[in-house]
Amino acid sequence: MFVLSLLSPPKLLPPSNLTINPSLHNTSSPSTQTLKHPNFEPFKDRLIRLANQGHLHQAISTLDLMTQHGLSPDLVTYSVLLKSCIRTRQFDLGKLVHSKLSHSLLDPDSVLLNSLITLYSKSGDWVTANSIFNGMGEHRDMVSWSAMISCFAHNGMQSQSISTFFDMLEFGEYPNQFCLAAVMQACSNSKNAWIGKIIFGFVIKTGYFESDVCIGCALIDMFVKGCGDLGSAKKVFDIMRERNAVTWTLMITRYSQLGQPKDAVELFIDMVVSGFIPDRFTFSSTINACAELELLSLGQQLHSLVVKSRLTLDVCVGCSLVDMYVKCAVDGSMVNSRKVFDRMPNHNVMSWTATITGYVQSGGHDKEAIELYCRMIDGQVVPNHFTFSSLLKACGNLSDPAAGEQIYTNAVKHGLASVNCVGNSLISMYARSGRMEDARKAFDILFEKNLVSYNTIVDGYAKNLDSNEAFELFNEIEDTGIEVDAFTFASLLSGAASIGAVGKGEQIHARLMKAGFKSNQCISNSLISMYSKCGNIEAALQVFSEIEDHTVISWTSIVMGLAKHGFATRALKMFQEMLKTGIKPNEVTYIAVLSACSHVGMINEGWKHFNAMYKEHRISPRMEHYACMVDLLGRSGFLEEAIQFINSMPFMADALVWRTLLGACQVHGNTEVGKHAAKMIIKQEPNDPAAYILLSNLYASSGQWDEVVRIRKNMKERNLVKEAGCSWIETENRVYNFHVGDTSHPQAREIYEELDQLSLKIKELGYVPNTNFVLHDVEEKQKEQYLFQHSEKIAVAFGLISTSKSKPIRVFKNLRVCGDCHTAMKYISIATGREIVLRDSNRFHHFKGGACSCNDYW
Repeated sequence: MFVLSLLSPPKLLPPSNLTINPSLHNTSSPSTQTLKHPNFEPFKDRLIRLANQGHLHQAISTLDLMTQHGLSPDLVTYSVLLKSCIRTRQFDLGKLVHSKLSHSLLDPDSVLLNSLITLYSKSGDWVTANSIFNGMGEHRDMVSWSAMISCFAHNGMQSQSISTFFDMLEFGEYPNQFCLAAVMQACSNSKNAWIGKIIFGFVIKTGYFESDVCIGCALIDMFVKGCGDLGSAKKVFDIMRERNAVTWTLMITRYSQLGQPKDAVELFIDMVVSGFIPDRFTFSSTINACAELELLSLGQQLHSLVVKSRLTLDVCVGCSLVDMYVKCAVDGSMVNSRKVFDRMPNHNVMSWTATITGYVQSGGHDKEAIELYCRMIDGQVVPNHFTFSSLLKACGNLSDPAAGEQIYTNAVKHGLASVNCVGNSLISMYARSGRMEDARKAFDILFEKNLVSYNTIVDGYAKNLDSNEAFELFNEIEDTGIEVDAFTFASLLSGAASIGAVGKGEQIHARLMKAGFKSNQCISNSLISMYSKCGNIEAALQVFSEIEDHTVISWTSIVMGLAKHGFATRALKMFQEMLKTGIKPNEVTYIAVLSACSHVGMINEGWKHFNAMYKEHRISPRMEHYACMVDLLGRSGFLEEAIQFINSMPFMADALVWRTLLGACQVHGNTEVGKHAAKMIIKQEPNDPAAYILLSNLYASSGQWDEVVRIRKNMKERNLVKEAGCSWIETENRVYNFHVGDTSHPQAREIYEELDQLSLKIKELGYVPNTNFVLHDVEEKQKEQYLFQHSEKIAVAFGLISTSKSKPIRVFKNLRVCGDCHTAMKYISIATGREIVLRDSNRFHHFKGGACSCNDYW
């Protein structure tokens, strides 16, 4: 009774415009007592035959014809007509039949009334269904109760469905399998799962549990949707003595949906071996599982089965195939996906959206996604919220907020702008385009913010180097009561890493441990990356050692960290350990390995690993791998060999490769090769200021000031601005920025006094200013003054007066550290007895006791 009191339904009144005559007398009306006309049976037989064949309009016309001939159709005739309307889902015709029944002199029996309940239930009119049910009074039978319980369950009124079930028990009816299946469906959510477990005990006693397919399916869904318990759902499936294709498909679908694609594929194979024939839903779910597992070979076999089963025209299967070919494409190709799409004879919003999303997810095909969208709207297909969400992501990838705003305007016109996924994609689009002010406005106007909304804006601030806003929003999330997830912490750790704020990173580390994310694989990988990027490689190694199950991402993160810190030997040793464990390296792993070789000039080792990429692991080198090899050869002084290597590449070298060579030319003072490299960069990216600056610096270092003036004049004409050098340091959880000759800091006087003292101390130790690194045509004395106004020296001086002597001074710079600053840092580490960790745009330098971890090779 305690359940009844909790779940009592509201009182439901029948609609005023409906005529219902549910009194269940022993049909003794005049019409049933009249002698049958000799034409009655032929008319009736014809009507029933037409109804059973699905020709309902002709059947109803025959009904009208009978009335015109003075023949009164009986209850059986109306019952057959109603059931045919329900079976063919022609509910409007069913309501027409009901209207004709209401105007007849017949008193409907329980069979007919139960059909009417089912009719209105399936048409979504639960109010009318309930009024018919209430009007039956004491004449309700088990079919009536089951129909009404099912009605509430199918119309999203789970509480009313459950309370009606308990009313039925109180009424004295003993539930059958249809009734139990319906109430179990009502319990298939987290709110009512506890009631479902109580009813489950009752189901076991009835004996229907193992033998009835409907109850088995309802129980599977109750455990999955209500409890998230796939294990118990599988036990129900295994115990069922009778299964049909629907049961198999249900279990496969739930495995696929709840992140267990491998189990879904294995169950599909068992289903086929057991002799059951998959339908379109089975294929769709299994193909989705293949997509998640990136099993292209099996996906292609399933595609063949789809063709043999003549299901290639099905939109649902087609969308799954499009998605599978996208996710399984090794090189991000959309060729196979597009073929599937083009061969579909009919396209709906699902197929268009699946293909558009495929273009966006495959990387580098964002323009094609937008072009396909234009074709879609030209074809008068109305986009849905998923379409707009994917298109805004495409605009974010292209850093094209103008196109994104046009697409968003269309979303507004269709009334979809307020849908969360559209709003979240708009935030992401602005953030990826660097327009954080607009991203924040888009976030603020969201009617209902969810965790994805907060994660998107936090990640945007983190990637745009505004960690203070990111951390403030993190506190706001906690205040709202929304439970943060691994992605939130990963974004915050990324934000801390991007600016080298190890203090903030350590705070987040403590909070995520308190939140129970210590063992999360994604978080552990983010911690490795954060600590290594913040200059604390030992902490990164500690986190790595605590991971129980290393993935390729874990190994790659630590190899990359060691490489950036110049610990090439340890990085390559880690790589060998990874191979011994059976983990297959990916493309990023090899970028880390080749970078490690480059940072210390291990040419032979670099060639060995470059050649092993394809031979041993079938990984085709990408542009980044060629750039690493150019860097390795160029740093080592083999500039001509680097040119030959570039010319031997299987595709045209991009600006990244030539920029790498130009940087090496500056190190070695090779003006001729540098001019060629700069020419190739400017040809591909005429508005890239970096090429002009590098070439200008190359001329300046060789004293060719006329060329320097010419290049800078050219830059001015093109409105190209040099990126300003900047260094920063974190103290007491606050990040301080410094530029060349910066005097804006409140402690500027103390900083420059410290710099003057340092200058005297290190000169006494043997430091001689290297004015060749002053790329200005000024007097020698002024050049020396310029050298001590470099941003990294100012940041180090501030670190000396504001941090504990027991801690290393960690400084970060957006550009490459100059040779004079590098030499000065070694002397400063002797003079102060402090370890200095400096991260520039290329790598880390650990200065200690007068030596640098790079061994003066950078």
